[in-house]
Amino acid sequence: MSSEHPINPDVVKRPLVICGPSGTGKSTVLTPILKAHPGTFGFSISHTTRSPRAGEENGREYHFVTKDEFMKRVENGEFLEWAQFGGNCYGTTFAALSSLAPKRCILDIELQGILQLREKAHLQTPPLDPVYLFIAPPSLTILKQRLKGRGTETEESMRKRLDAARAEIEFAMTGKHDIVIVNDNVEEARAKLEKVAMGYEGWQSCGDALPEFNIKDLD
Repeated sequence: MSSEHPINPDVVKRPLVICGPSGTGKSTVLTPILKAHPGTFGFSISHTTRSPRAGEENGREYHFVTKDEFMKRVENGEFLEWAQFGGNCYGTTFAALSSLAPKRCILDIELQGILQLREKAHLQTPPLDPVYLFIAPPSLTILKQRLKGRGTETEESMRKRLDAARAEIEFAMTGKHDIVIVNDNVEEARAKLEKVAMGYEGWQSCGDALPEFNIKDLD
């Protein structure tokens, strides 16, 4: 992975929207790309109502706010997208996106946020033209194994994540994502994601076919 080749200017203004179930390894494939191309990407800082985890700082990982403050921002129309996940709210403000220029914006959001963004993106001034990318597991059995292997999930939180995964995969099966990358081999997935993120030649056709999932495997 090299930073010798600059980003394609044609993709800079197109936010890269990454979606995928917990356990697909989104951070594993994305983090090295951000490190290899310093100053190229802006990872929008979301607002959340969840409590900070050990080592997290307000304004760095998230803007931590109360539920009341979050909902006031919703009422004021400040969010480009927002969603409730695992009992907490997460959202991306218009201000967070505009503050990233001239870096390419990367958004890692839940399905609820994807659906809102698809409705609102073209209404912005100027209109946003995101690239929607889905990170898929090689199989749903492997996805469940990865989640269980974390050792951090309760039975209830595991059920919520599997239900969310079901919704995200069912949406992916409609073919509405621009690109799918199957994270079966981490290095190969990382190389494909780098090509898409940087807009290198062939980025629009470098993705994978979505595996033929049996949704019942998530039961």
